[in-house]
Amino acid sequence: MRSLFVVMACSAVAAFADGDGRFNRAPLQPKPYAELPLGSVRPQGWLKQQLQIMADGMTGHLDELYPEVCGPRNAWLGGDGDTWERGPYWIDGLYPLAVMLDDAALKAKALQWVEWTLQNQQPNGQIGPVELKKQNRTRPPPRGAQILKPDDWWPRMVMLKILQQHYSATGDRRVLDCMANYFRYQLAELPQRPLHDPKNPASGSWWAQQRGGDNLMSIYWLYNLTGEPFLLELGDLVHEQTVPFTDQFLSREVVKQKRFEGPQSYHCVNLAQAMKTPLIRYQADGDPKHLDAVRCAFADIREFHGQPHALYGGDESMHGRDPTRGSELCTAVEMMFSLEKMVEISGDMAFADHIERIAYNVLPTQSSDDYQTRQYFQQANQIACTFGDRNFYNDDGDRVVFGLTSGYPCCTCNMHQGWPKLVQHLWMATADGGLAALVYGPSSVSANLGGVAVAISEETAYPMEETIRFRIKTSGKVEFPLHLRIPQWCKQPALKINGEPIALAVARQVAVVRQAWQDGDVVELELPASFRVERWHENSASLYRGPLLFALKMNEAWSQPTNAYREAVSTTPWNLALLEEQVRAPNDFFAVERKAVGEAYFWNLENAPLSVKAQAVRHPDWEAYKQDAGPMPWSPRPLPRGAETTEVELVPYGCTTLRISAFPTFKKGQ
Repeated sequence: MRSLFVVMACSAVAAFADGDGRFNRAPLQPKPYAELPLGSVRPQGWLKQQLQIMADGMTGHLDELYPEVCGPRNAWLGGDGDTWERGPYWIDGLYPLAVMLDDAALKAKALQWVEWTLQNQQPNGQIGPVELKKQNRTRPPPRGAQILKPDDWWPRMVMLKILQQHYSATGDRRVLDCMANYFRYQLAELPQRPLHDPKNPASGSWWAQQRGGDNLMSIYWLYNLTGEPFLLELGDLVHEQTVPFTDQFLSREVVKQKRFEGPQSYHCVNLAQAMKTPLIRYQADGDPKHLDAVRCAFADIREFHGQPHALYGGDESMHGRDPTRGSELCTAVEMMFSLEKMVEISGDMAFADHIERIAYNVLPTQSSDDYQTRQYFQQANQIACTFGDRNFYNDDGDRVVFGLTSGYPCCTCNMHQGWPKLVQHLWMATADGGLAALVYGPSSVSANLGGVAVAISEETAYPMEETIRFRIKTSGKVEFPLHLRIPQWCKQPALKINGEPIALAVARQVAVVRQAWQDGDVVELELPASFRVERWHENSASLYRGPLLFALKMNEAWSQPTNAYREAVSTTPWNLALLEEQVRAPNDFFAVERKAVGEAYFWNLENAPLSVKAQAVRHPDWEAYKQDAGPMPWSPRPLPRGAETTEVELVPYGCTTLRISAFPTFKKGQ
């Protein structure tokens, strides 16, 4: 074994790569990682297939599938239609997708929205739709359009994210001027027209006050590029007008509340977006309480509302731990984005672990394989996707069926950012002048390091396999650090460079390998995974391996009762309990069975690459209620006399539509 300098992660956060502010301009706190320019990271393998399916499906064609909102009458294109979040939501996912696939047609669709915004900024700096009284309405707005406070602050926060992406991809300096003028407008307007004030009809909305962290994020982004002091003043003002999430998370009173049980119960998507707000603010004041608040909030969310799939019961208000509670698709993509920003600012790899659990469990199952339909809510225990009443706070019968706009259309427009932004954040720049692979998936990255062009191809079927190969291509010999995240669940990682084993030192879940790299070098990282069990509602058991949650494989029979939605039902028994002895020693009883990852899309039952056999028993006290799995029995209970065990198959949660992922258990004896 040859020696190699392996250093601690985040040990050189003060070393700025090129002075461009990517790692935060003083007086902002320095960051350990920074997002690379859009287009630097590209999908490969199954991730490229996933993005291409999106391009061929809803993401690439939402203006045709949902023209009443995303078509030319949208007010963000100068029309007399929708003034709210939905059009910008779509572009927030379409733009990075188009760049990553280098798709000229999709770029053209996205650029229409960017160009209209840049070319139609008001003299006072305002962007976006003008007030209704200034619009010449000769016909009613399109069906389904939302005309909600056209000058509200909230939808503009989404457009600011789009403008940032446009600048990142193109360097278009019009973005800097546009955003600077808009932020001067905000600085002048917010004192008398705040993000939200229920006593002030001219103010913004409740949504703007809840989601002010997104506004603050864009302000600091621009400050890092221009250094204009007024932006820090504006940041303080926006922070003051945003819900004080740091204080609320530390008080621990609001997170635990459910609707009707507490006056401040969180909205599920607001909470997902709010998780990054304390750390966004941390950049300005450096107070460690912000990170403490976020960690406290995650612990409390798990205790009071947590679900096996790494999100929470929130349908739409926070609703507890029962695995039949709903989880909104917007929650998934917004939580992923929050975590991506939180990794960048804090260097805390627990957030990266969390990203993978959402991305590789929740995200694939909540949309159809062809990306033409989606669910509004998904359930960790989901035994039927049918129209009808359920025990959701927000329930109108169509919340779990698959449709274009079933539930609310917000998810129809917002879902598209999930996969592209995951790809964008698989790799980051490091403050010590290198590259970091902090979330794993098949991809490539290109960067200029020390004046040398470097490209790294990440070859893997992760999360369906545990080997990750990095092939390095350079235009010359170059020394730089390569940061590699070691997931918390991996106890015995192994590293080889050009086939030779390397001693691996890990600090804060990251190993940093520094050497002079040359063209053709190959780094091979092994992340062996073992089974583990976590306990959830009523002490139910959920089985994990690596980032993957496993769920009961149930047959799925699909139908389409109306043009608006599709349903799925199963004749497979679902009310099954696992044996407690297996749950307590999962690696003694369970073994993973593999099949090759081919060209076929694998996030479904037919092509699921992994499976696990388990012994289970039908639970006599667990019955269906309102088309859902009924109240969960407490575990463990004594095994009923004469009970017969049956072998069942578990597959990755993301490959299922119908499933049980939180199981009651029976204990032999007694």
